[in-house]
Amino acid sequence: MYLIPPALLVAVVIASVWLERWSVPVILVALGTGIVCGSDVLNLWHFDDMRLTNQCANLALVFILFHGGFMTKRADFRAVALPASGLATWGVLLTAAATFAVLRWVLGWSMELSLLLSVIISSTDAAAIFSILRRQALPQKLSSTVEIESAANDPMAILLTTVAVASLASGKSLEMSTILLFFWKFGAGPLLGYVAGRVIIRLFNWLTPQDRGYYYVLFIGVVMLTYGLAELAQASGMLAVFAAGFVVGNGSFVHKQGVQNFSEALSTIVNTAMFVLLGLLVFPRQFAGVWQEGLLLFLVLTFVARPVAVFIGTSGMALGFRNKVFAAWAGLRGAVPIVLATYPAAAGLPIGNEVFNLVFFAVLLSIMVQGSTLGHLSKWLGLSEPARPRALFNLEMITMAKSDYDMVIVDLPGPKGAPGPRLRDLQLPDGAIITLITRGDAVVLPKGETRLQGWDQVTVLAHAPDEDKIREKLVEKFSTEPSTP
Repeated sequence: MYLIPPALLVAVVIASVWLERWSVPVILVALGTGIVCGSDVLNLWHFDDMRLTNQCANLALVFILFHGGFMTKRADFRAVALPASGLATWGVLLTAAATFAVLRWVLGWSMELSLLLSVIISSTDAAAIFSILRRQALPQKLSSTVEIESAANDPMAILLTTVAVASLASGKSLEMSTILLFFWKFGAGPLLGYVAGRVIIRLFNWLTPQDRGYYYVLFIGVVMLTYGLAELAQASGMLAVFAAGFVVGNGSFVHKQGVQNFSEALSTIVNTAMFVLLGLLVFPRQFAGVWQEGLLLFLVLTFVARPVAVFIGTSGMALGFRNKVFAAWAGLRGAVPIVLATYPAAAGLPIGNEVFNLVFFAVLLSIMVQGSTLGHLSKWLGLSEPARPRALFNLEMITMAKSDYDMVIVDLPGPKGAPGPRLRDLQLPDGAIITLITRGDAVVLPKGETRLQGWDQVTVLAHAPDEDKIREKLVEKFSTEPSTP
């Protein structure tokens, strides 16, 4: 317990940092580490508990989806609401339908296997897409569409899988009650999540604990409680936590930056640990019996189902042919399909183990093939250029007194080095003070004569409710500033 698991985590981080120059996703490193250290290779840890893995993965997904909603900005969502939300809903349905049609009626696979595979593997993976594209700068509309879709389409796949597994496990055909339950889950989940998000914001603003660690304990509690209450009401807990994260992330409350940092850290921890655990659960020798079917599943999904979903799902939305080609290839599969693949076995279905191995093999191919070529494709299509590096320095507001002040961090638009306004010319809300400017690897001392530049990261100490105004003022002044130094 105190040797092998921590050693695995350390190995994942070291390997991820070393492989970062080739944009290898951390989830692939974590999976590989788990597989190598599992029963079939080095045999450092024999692990085959599918039910425990399912429970741990579900818990991890709660925090991953909440953070996905938290980081989805309202302005970005509005700009691409139709294509992103469309791909996240009917796009998932189209992907599942096209996959099922080919598997069942072209390849002749069984009804049960075709149904389970098509719904389980119908969503894309946000963590994989974010980690691979972090070095590429895409057009805002395209990047927002792909990122928001990948963050928002998991609940639909989870919902479809839950309904399919429950129907097959009960041995009953799809009844009207099941259909009504589906619509209830899909409709009530976001509503309960919205209410929970508003309550969470009020709670954060009302409490002022002396120890900031209490905020993190409170965060874990309210996120898990949101999921639990939604499930108690037979609504979709995953949809509820994503909606709650969206509301909280776009709301204003004290210590927001600290909560965001903790949410990001916790999401990364559970995501990495989950993939190591999933890697341990895999027995590569079993791939010998399913690799051909797994390859077919990957080919059908990548070259038939995903393109059909993108081109039909975004028709009439002026997305552009090159953008659609990129969005179709950006349909990476990742954490959620592998987690969902544990559901049939956990529910006692006889083909559960076969489903898991097929899905795992197809996801592995997706990460390796699409993940390793996505950046090159964006360059080949003329859609990308080197992206801005992440700032190495930041500040966090910590106070023991009751205050609505917090740190607001604004990433200025490109191109890199483009001259913006001087600090003395900015008309920020009362009480707002620029405390830090990060420019690449350097810290710029904020003075009145300091001129902002493209790709600067600006940290402002301000009243939390003024966050949107500050962002608007900085970006607006920067975009309208003459291009003279």
